[in-house]
Amino acid sequence: MDTAQIFDDFIKNLKVQNEENIENRFGLITRRLNIDFYDSDSKSDHGLYVGSYGRDTAIKGISDLDLLFELPDSVYTRYNNREGNKQSQLLQDIKSSIAKTYPQTKVRGDGQVVVIEFNNDIIEICPAFRESDNSFTYPDSNNGGMWKKTDPIPEQEKITSSDIECNGNLINLCRIVRAWKDKNGVKIGGLLIDTFVHDFFMSKPEYKEYSLENYDLLIRDFFFYLKEMDDDRKYWYAPGSNQHVYKKKSNFKNRAKRAYENIIEAIDKKSNNTVYEIWRKVFGKSFPYPKFIQESSYNYTDKEEYIEEVYPVNITNRVSINCEVIQDGFRPALLRSMRILSKNKKLLFYIETTDVIEPYEVVWKVKNEGELAHRKNMLRGQLIESNEKGNKRREASSFAGPHNVECYIIKEGYCVARDRIDVPISNI
Repeated sequence: MDTAQIFDDFIKNLKVQNEENIENRFGLITRRLNIDFYDSDSKSDHGLYVGSYGRDTAIKGISDLDLLFELPDSVYTRYNNREGNKQSQLLQDIKSSIAKTYPQTKVRGDGQVVVIEFNNDIIEICPAFRESDNSFTYPDSNNGGMWKKTDPIPEQEKITSSDIECNGNLINLCRIVRAWKDKNGVKIGGLLIDTFVHDFFMSKPEYKEYSLENYDLLIRDFFFYLKEMDDDRKYWYAPGSNQHVYKKKSNFKNRAKRAYENIIEAIDKKSNNTVYEIWRKVFGKSFPYPKFIQESSYNYTDKEEYIEEVYPVNITNRVSINCEVIQDGFRPALLRSMRILSKNKKLLFYIETTDVIEPYEVVWKVKNEGELAHRKNMLRGQLIESNEKGNKRREASSFAGPHNVECYIIKEGYCVARDRIDVPISNI
């Protein structure tokens, strides 16, 4: 494997591809709000990209775009003098304004922002008022309403300047970590990812000079850094603004440990063609896999389906799956507590925990691997539905080899959570 070329291609694959569409929608939304609040038809004045796109750390397939629109101070005075939940009233008026441009699209208020739900992506608009220090005050309509502060400009400036100091490695790594988040269903915010990556480089300056030839080692050492995070720590300081960034109920540490172990294996098998499949376990389809090598693999089937090709992926929630192993005459056991599985067992895959609120749809994927699965023409890999009540999937351990099952939770047209469980079946 040519490490430098592979990681150069990987980084290129992660770049946002739909800038023209994003710019067009930004212009239409900003123009509408300028007409209603400034008597201007400018497509750029008072609008600001925030979030990962504003920090330039977003990746291809971004499905949630954050925009901030700066309102005149007179608007703040007018709403702040009202009775009741003035923040909710402001958001409702912003919603009504945007609905003039998108009358056939679902536009709704959501606590602190106005959300526009398109078919394949979501845009969140935060109305805000600029303060003398260039921070912004924005409305929060929750719990009766209040004003809160955000400070995105110094965060953007700090990420940009630090990336220059790190020879482009900082933004590259921020994007790579997002690919891991989406592939492995990691519930972690974009600003927290960027904060972790920034702190990693600042605390370990030797990595600032790493070139593409060493990116496998750079990524390995970052995931070691991530998996060793202090379990008791609740928040970090955002670069530039020093605002608190909370981890909340994130599952990032366990999945970082799994990624680290896979990366160690990939580095050990660097000269083996199976290395691409290992990297893809960590980063998904964006990681390059030369076609002639992929098609020569026992695990390749052109019938395999991928969730990101059917639904936009926007991981905002957690899900953990398990499997009940059943055999006549024996007590049921849980797969995650077993090192290896014998043949001829009944398997019932189910959602053990999730924080996704019903209703939602569940999609499964069963993938068999290895020479025996290839010979039997049983590689599978299609996206399939539950076949038992309660969003469960019943299978059987019919032949030996490595197998895995993935579960995806679909909410309002988006894949919001995913998990995977390995099913190693022995010849016994």
